[in-house]
Parts: sequence; C-alpha cells; structure tokens
Amino acid sequence: MKRHLLLLCLFSSSLIYGQYSIKDILSSPFPSDLVAAQESEQVAWVFNQEGKRNIWLADLTTGQSEAITNYSSDDGQAISNLQFTPDDQAILFVRGGAPNRRGEIPNPTSAPDGAQRLILKITLSNNAIDTLSTGAAPTLSPDGQQLAFLKGGQVWLYDMEKEMAKKAFTIRGSASGLRWSPNSSYLAFESRRGDHAYVGLFDLANHRLAYISPSVDNDGQVAWSPDGTQIAFIRIPSQSGMLPFMPRRSALPWSILVHDLDKQTTQEIWKAQEGTGSAFRGISSANAIFWTQDDHITFPYEGEGYTQLYAVPANGGPAKWLTPGQFEVQFVSMTPDRSQILYSSNQGDVDRQHVWSVSPGQSPKRLTGDSGIQWSPLATKGGMTVCLASSETFPAYVAKVDNGQVSQIAKDDFPATFPKRKSLVEPEQVIFSASDGMKIHGQLFKPAKMEKGKQYPAVLFFHGGSRRQMLLGFHHRGYYHNAYALNQYLASQGYIVLSVNYRSGIGYGMEFREALNYGARGASEFNDVMGAGTYLRSRADVNPQKIGLWGGSYGGYLTALGLAKASDLFAAGVDIHGVHDWNVVINNFVRSYDPAKQAEVAALALQSSPMPYVKDWRSPVLLIHGDDDRNVPFSETVTIVEALRQQKVHFEQLIFPDEVHGFLLHKNWVAAFEATADFFDRMLKE
Repeated sequence: MKRHLLLLCLFSSSLIYGQYSIKDILSSPFPSDLVAAQESEQVAWVFNQEGKRNIWLADLTTGQSEAITNYSSDDGQAISNLQFTPDDQAILFVRGGAPNRRGEIPNPTSAPDGAQRLILKITLSNNAIDTLSTGAAPTLSPDGQQLAFLKGGQVWLYDMEKEMAKKAFTIRGSASGLRWSPNSSYLAFESRRGDHAYVGLFDLANHRLAYISPSVDNDGQVAWSPDGTQIAFIRIPSQSGMLPFMPRRSALPWSILVHDLDKQTTQEIWKAQEGTGSAFRGISSANAIFWTQDDHITFPYEGEGYTQLYAVPANGGPAKWLTPGQFEVQFVSMTPDRSQILYSSNQGDVDRQHVWSVSPGQSPKRLTGDSGIQWSPLATKGGMTVCLASSETFPAYVAKVDNGQVSQIAKDDFPATFPKRKSLVEPEQVIFSASDGMKIHGQLFKPAKMEKGKQYPAVLFFHGGSRRQMLLGFHHRGYYHNAYALNQYLASQGYIVLSVNYRSGIGYGMEFREALNYGARGASEFNDVMGAGTYLRSRADVNPQKIGLWGGSYGGYLTALGLAKASDLFAAGVDIHGVHDWNVVINNFVRSYDPAKQAEVAALALQSSPMPYVKDWRSPVLLIHGDDDRNVPFSETVTIVEALRQQKVHFEQLIFPDEVHGFLLHKNWVAAFEATADFFDRMLKE
C-alpha cells in the first residue's frame, strides 16, 4: 500500500511540476566560435549537442545551413579557432583541448591512446578534412599562403601550397597573440618571459626577428594599421605583489603605444589616469584594441568606473568616450571595413545584454530590441550583422539581426526533446540587501504552479569566476548555460531558486567587481551569501528549514563557506570543484607564490577559506570534481573530504577520472546534475 501511495505521489508531482528531465533540458546544441567568411555571406560556428561537437555552415543569402563535420560521439574533444581561408573555399580549425602543466591533452574518456590537439582544414566543396599539424592558435596570412601557429610555446609556419610545416624562429619564453600584417610580410607576436613581455616582429622575406621598444613591462594586444606601416600595442607596467582573487582598484597606469615600421620610432599616444581605470581591464574579443579606418585606436577603459569603449587618434591626442553611461561593454568586434565597432552591453538592461554599434565619429546605435539576450556580434563582408542569442525560455542560438529583429539561423537543428517554452519559467529580477547592506542582484526562479500558503524548499546558486554575471536568460558561456538549465529544472521540480550575482562579479562596475576585502582578502562575498539566505528565509513561500545552496568553482567556494559558517541556515549543499584553501589555488595560478614567504597574506587567505571553519560544518554536502582539473586542484576535494570525515559530517562524492574543470563530456554534466537534483530531493524535500 505504501509503495502505491509513493508512486501516486511521484506521478502527481510530475504533473504539477513538469515532465521534462535533466537530459531533456541539456539537449539543445550550444553555439560558439562564430566567424564570418571573408568574401561571401557565409558564417560558421561550432555546435556542441550533447557532447557531439561539429562545425556548421550557413549561407545568409539563401538561409540554408548544415553541419559540415560529422563527429558523432561525446568524446570531450573541443573544436575552436575557426577561420575561413581568403577564398572562402575552406575552414581551418583546431580539435582538442589545451595541455595541462605536464603537457597532457585532455582525455576525459580515458582513451588508451590518449588525445591530440590537431590543426585541421575542411574543404567546403566536399567536406574532406586534412590534418595540417599538431599545435594551436592557427592564424592564416591575408594572402592565404602561410599559416602561423604555436607549438610548445614557439612559432611555426605551415606552407599552404607546399603542405609543409617548420619552426619559424626560436625565442626565449613563450609566444602568443599572433598577428599578420595586412600585406602578409610581417608576423607580430607577444613574447612572454615571466615578469615581462615584448612585442616581437618577424620579417619573413629577410628572416629577421626584432623586438619593439623592449622594456621591463608587459607589452601585447597588437593591432595593425590598415596600410600595414604601423602597429599599436598596450603596455602594462610590471608591478610585484599582484595576486589573483584579491581586490585591485588601481595600479601603475597602463598605456597605448604606436610603432612606425618605416621610421623605426615608437611613441606613447595615450596613458591611463592614476586611480580609477589605471589597472587594465580587458573585453571578450580576439584583441583588446582596434585600429579603425579613420586612424583611431579603439580600446576599453574604466576611467569612469565601468568597462567602456574609448578612441584616440593614432598620432596621439585626447581620447573620446564612445559609449558613455553606467553600464558594461563585454563582447566586441570590428566590421571588415574597419568603419564600425560592434559590441554587446547591459546598457539600460543591467541583467541582460543587447547589441550596439559605434564609431569614433558617431554616437552609439542599438541594433537589437528589448527582448532576449544577444552577444558576440559580428559583421559580414556585405554588411549583415549576426550574433548569438537566447531568451528566458529559449536556449542559445545563432541569429541574424535585421532592423532590430533577431531571427534564428539553423532552426532545423533544434532537438524535439528540449522542453517547450511554456514548460519553462521566466526568472524575476530581485535586488536584496547583503548582511552588510550592499545591494545585490539575483534572478528568482519560482515553480510555475504554486499553491497558495504552501512553503517550498529553496536553493541558492552561486556562479564561478568570480568575474561572471548570471543573466535573465540562458547564458552566453556553455558552463553557465548548463547551470541556468539546472536552475530551471529545479524550479520545475518544486524548488524556489535564487541565482546570486554576488560582489566581485562583473556587470555592475569596477567597485563592485573589485569589492573591498573580497576573495582571499577577507571573503566579503559571504555577506551576500548570508543576505541571500536571509532573503529566502523571509519569504512566506519558502520553508525556512529547507534552504540549500550549490555552485561550481568560485560558486563551490561560496557553497562550502556557507555550509561551514552557517549550517544553521543552510540545510544542504552541492559543492562542484570548489575552492577550500585560497593558498592552494593562488599557487595554482601563480607558481612563484610561496605562503611561507608571505605569512600575513597567507594567514588572511586561509581565514578567508572554508577550511578553518569545518569544525562548525554540520549540513550534508555532495562533492563533485574531475581529477584533471587545471583551475582548482583536485587536492582541494581530497583535503575537504578528510576534514569532513574527521568531523563526521555526512558527505557524498561524484568523481570523474581524467575530466577537467569545465566538464568536457556531456554525460558528466548530466550525471553531475542528476546527482545534484537527487541529493537535494533527499535532503530538502519532506
């Protein structure tokens, strides 16, 4: 009889809260690496559908689209660095992930023969794929004859006609940031040498290597002038003692320099003011600076406290503020004719993004409407605008922008298994007070059919980064696109979910991002954790005894911190590859960091971590981690498990051998989220 009652309850619950599964809501293909052809109105991108990553090609004039590769397994091999050849007859790309510090390519399936990182070419007339070399960061010369790429930190060249690869030259340190001159005669690059970096220039015809205005500082982000006679680059002064995960509101001011190849002269054309904006802040773009057709250098700057776009004449002078206002610019590109800068920002819609255009001689123009989210704008040779987009109830897709309207490209690829829009909820923007009074933004997901007077279990979600911002819709990064999907699923299962944009994240200005005492300097974000928990507990529709929290990476850190310091408020948590001792993680990013030599810094970093508070941790936790994690060492989970065992705290674990930080295998995302939902059901539902 009890068994029949249980089955009846489960059946009734599925009717009330929705009938889709975690597999269903993770079934949509996630687009990335959108690129435009050089001469035709074609675009290409990568679709990751349930772990099967393939390149898609669309003709914008006919509306036709198709997959041009046929990788059919969830093997964890990333596809990136798409680039059309100048004649649009082929696409170059990389298949395989970056190596860890031991030189190991990600191999999450534990394939006996290991994995490789290959530079490939697909011929569009027959979809034949040729392997050019092992390596990364392929950059084709404008004339299409030479392919520059990186291997082992050195620059290599592949002759496209002779089909031969050879090392271009040998340098100390490691190379990055390959940039061809417009006439294909020179290759500029960044030479990273630990505490300083040069801009290098390789003359192919004379086989000559030179360094531009070498200094003790860090130079990079090269942009060529349209005629190829000059290069602009950024100079960031070397400054010791700068560690990650600590607030940095100012620095020794950075600058922009221009080098004239004919005159062999270098001049500083602009320099940041001291104070706000003096620390360089980048954007999501192939390069941080752009040389426009009217000889202006467009660049990001935080002089007014927000990441904005400015422009300065290439021969020097006052900078013009191109995007005035209190909002953040994130994704940026330049049109092929160099006349316009396309960008996405949260102007007028702080928890979404929309697409705009601007030039040094014009005011910003909004290209997309009020609905949905749009990012990664790109212009074709013929002037069409494409981007990636999503909404509250529809996952990420490739879109064409026309007179403010955003229309989906490649509609036929969409799986029938993905939940209907009416099955998903539209999250609400909420603004609540942290325990120290700071105003914090969040997105509140509520079950679609709530019973009046009923109290529901609730869950807090914390993103990673921490330089991230969750939005009122499916996210522009695959990791958080999945996290948004899980929050939707939890709402469908009768949870109230609050996704928290805690301090030290982006989207709300420099002072919010560089919050005082955040991270390893005091964990001031814990005020936001407590404020979010108190906000949920104060809601009449929340069961105050059934509040959980979850997150990955930095979100796992805040989950562990909440459980360790406030088990009386939080009944359970899911900690996915979380940080438990800042000293370990700082050393993972800065190998020269030695806690023994920086005792005061190390002591505060430890006190800002969950580890010292495990003695007060009582609530159960699910720990999830891959043991090839290159961001948060796997030892962080090993160490916390030992401490929890000593405290006799109930924990469960889900470990993925050979998996990296952002899970490469789709099946691991499904397994992690199914385990999360099951854990919360057992711990939070009566």
